[in-house]
Amino acid sequence: MKYLEMKDKVSIITPCFNSAEYISDCIDSVVNQTYQNWEMIIIDDNSSDQSVKLIKKKKSTEGRIKLIELEENIGSAMARNEAIKAAKGRFIAFLDSDDKWYNNKLSIQIDYMKTNKIFFSFTSYDIISNNGNPTNNFISVPEKITYSQYLKNTIIGCLTVIIDTKNIRIPLMKDIRTSHDMILWLDILKNERYAFGLNKVLASYRLSSNSNTKNKLFAAIDVWRVYRNYERLNIINSLYNFIQYSFNAIKKRI
Repeated sequence: MKYLEMKDKVSIITPCFNSAEYISDCIDSVVNQTYQNWEMIIIDDNSSDQSVKLIKKKKSTEGRIKLIELEENIGSAMARNEAIKAAKGRFIAFLDSDDKWYNNKLSIQIDYMKTNKIFFSFTSYDIISNNGNPTNNFISVPEKITYSQYLKNTIIGCLTVIIDTKNIRIPLMKDIRTSHDMILWLDILKNERYAFGLNKVLASYRLSSNSNTKNKLFAAIDVWRVYRNYERLNIINSLYNFIQYSFNAIKKRI
């Protein structure tokens, strides 16, 4: 492989826990990418279903899939950290085991980042039902977003993010139930002026039983904890941002 191709490798971070129902579709969406210089690091978080068996079957015919099996369940945030530590690529992308990508996702987004010298990008995405059918619901993203804007509008979909590690050091995720990705984006935005949005639908977010959308109350509680415990916002500032967050969360789903 040419040196240029080696340095532009994308490491795809995929935590997996009891995702036998979806993991094959997730993997296939990566294997079918038009951009082929990638590695997919799947961290199985001590699944008790057939997830590992299915991953190994895919791995047997696709050498770019890397499987790390954990001996005990540590949660998706810590699982992602293990994958980030193992990553070899210049670019880090995130894809959960119940979601999937359009086959031109990496090609379009990597070209967008390199052409515009962007180091932190995210895209629009659609929402599919548990069985993979379209819901005709799309999340459109702004051209760019700052730290203060993101506090009010958690529009960055983890399944769409790509980070250029040549220019950004990725901190490890915090061990919190559902909003560890939010904390990570905030940590990065403290040093980067913007995260840049590409308003093209390039990924599909699944409304599975494990998705945050099925647990809106828990997700909202964790957002509040992010404000108070991690960002150390005072009560007035926290309330102001939380009201804006709640409004935008409702707006996204209409």
